[in-house]
Parts: sequence; C-alpha cells; structure tokens
Amino acid sequence: MQPAATVADIAARAGVGTATVDRVLNNRPGVHTETVRRVLQVVAEVGGPPPRGRPRRDENFRFAYVLPAAELPFVGLIDRQIALAAGDFRHQHITEVTHRFDIADATRLADSLSDLADCEGIALMAPDLPPVKLAINELVRSGVHVVTLFTDVGGSMREAHIGADARAAGRTAGLLLGRMAAPGRDTLLLASQATRLSAEIERRIGFAQVVEERFPGLKLLRLPDIPADDAGAARALSRFLKKGVDPSAIAGIYNVGSGSAGLVRAIESAGLASRVGMVAHDLTDNHRALLAGGALSYLLHQDIHYCVMTAARVLRALCENLRGALNVVQPRIEILTAENLH
Repeated sequence: MQPAATVADIAARAGVGTATVDRVLNNRPGVHTETVRRVLQVVAEVGGPPPRGRPRRDENFRFAYVLPAAELPFVGLIDRQIALAAGDFRHQHITEVTHRFDIADATRLADSLSDLADCEGIALMAPDLPPVKLAINELVRSGVHVVTLFTDVGGSMREAHIGADARAAGRTAGLLLGRMAAPGRDTLLLASQATRLSAEIERRIGFAQVVEERFPGLKLLRLPDIPADDAGAARALSRFLKKGVDPSAIAGIYNVGSGSAGLVRAIESAGLASRVGMVAHDLTDNHRALLAGGALSYLLHQDIHYCVMTAARVLRALCENLRGALNVVQPRIEILTAENLH
C-alpha cells in the first residue's frame, strides 16, 4: 500500500489514463459511472496523490502579484485593491508581495519572473509573448502555481485565468456605439496603444467583429497606435482628424486602453464634443469624472476586488490540492453611465 500514490500509480492500477484519474479526482464530468467507481476504489486502497506544488516553509502561503511597472491608471487601481485586501490576506494566512515589472522587454520580464521561483503561487498580468510563456511553464514545472489576472497568456501552462471576457467586452462596446450612429455619421474610430496584452487585443477583435456583423453600413477606422499618456493621445487623435478624415462623419470612439482624457480633449478641440459618443474601460478616478461630466458615454468595468481575491483563493486551493480549485466564476462586464454611477 502506498500512502503517497501518484496519479500515474492510480491510473495503472485502475486500468485508465492519467487524464481520467485527474477528472475523477477533480470531480469533472465526462467519465463513466463505473470508471469513477473503479478509480475511487483504487484511491481508497492506495491513498490519494501527494499535494501538488512545494511544501510550505512557514504557516502562511507566499503569493506574488505581478503587475506592469508602467504608471497606468488601471494598474494603479489594481495595486490599490491588492493593498486594501491586506487584512483579508492575513486572515487567510496569505503573505502577499506585489511586484511591478517592466513589460516592454519580454526577455527581461521572463528573467524577473524566474526570480520568483521561491513563491508558492503567482497572479500575473503580463503580455502574451513567447519568453513570458516559457517563464510561466518553467515556474509551473518547478511547482509554482500560476494564474493570469485580467489578461491571459494563451498556450502557457498557467492553471487559470481570472478576468472578464475581453472579446465580449469589445463586442459590447461595438453594440453600444453602433446604435449611436445616425445618417451622415457612419464612422467609428478604434483607439488603442501598441500592446501585446491579450485582453486589449481581444477587445479590438470583438469590437471589429460586432461592427462587421451587426452594422455593415458603418465604417471602422483604426487609429495608429496611440501613446498611453493623455497628452500624447490628444496629439495623436488631433493629427488623425486632420489627415483626410471627415470629423462630422464620426459617430463614436472606442478606447481600448489608456489616454481617454487626451482623446476627449482632442474631440473637444475639434468641436465634436456633443456629437461623438465614446466608450472606455475601467472605473478609474479620471474615468469617473469624465463619465459624470458627460465626456464618456459609457464605461465598461469589471469587479477588480473580486478578481484580486479570486486569484488568491484559486492559488490557495491549488496549493492545498482541493478539488474544484479551478472552478472560477468570471466577473461580469458592467455597463456604467452617468446615471448609474455610484
């Protein structure tokens, strides 16, 4: 009898594959009742598999939140929510450390991630690039649990993603702005920074999809990659409006990332403030003021506190090898206006 039988041991004795054993142990569907009974019988005879990950060095779990170093309003909002959750973390016996890494250099970022190999879990907001994927895979192979936060790294070995459906968010923005179009105002602008954050890429895809599907009579123009700062965004949009684009034909602007205040400034300078609708993301202090003042038509938001706490909950459940650890309820996309702003 082996008190620490592996998944492979159980699979061999039960005459099934390791994937089937994993499904049974994690209570996932798709396994025949008789097979479930046989696997559970073997588990009762030889004992369950050993806990995944590494043994804890002390009483607390050691988790790292990794965020971009750039001083962006949304990242600052996440950082504050992590700080505000300190009491909850202590109550759950979690020691949390927040790291801000430069994500512009993917190779350097990957090296920085490898330095966190002494953590038991990492919640990561990073670009979807090959060096980052490799770094995630090495961490997971070494026993560190990794989840992605707000933006995913597809194809990596990360164990869960926590964040709203970015493509659905982009489709929502397209639906809102498409319905604001009118005869003579048949152009929608899509504004975003040069980015490898998959969430922002998915938003762009979703927006273009719904405009093509639901509003074939509208024109969609992509602004060249705009700077993240407000002043740079204002200059970029002002230049764009002077290059043969008919400002009077613009019905709305969808801003995928940062720089909303600068885009609003450029719209106002062009005399379009009362004619052009605008949709942006995330309830930052700046966006709250723009929404309340009518400069933004709609704001798409997700519950940041929920995502931060869910990342910690999933990481702890993975460390404790709890069944159902990866059953994550993703946050809904909230549509905020000046009328329902709290």
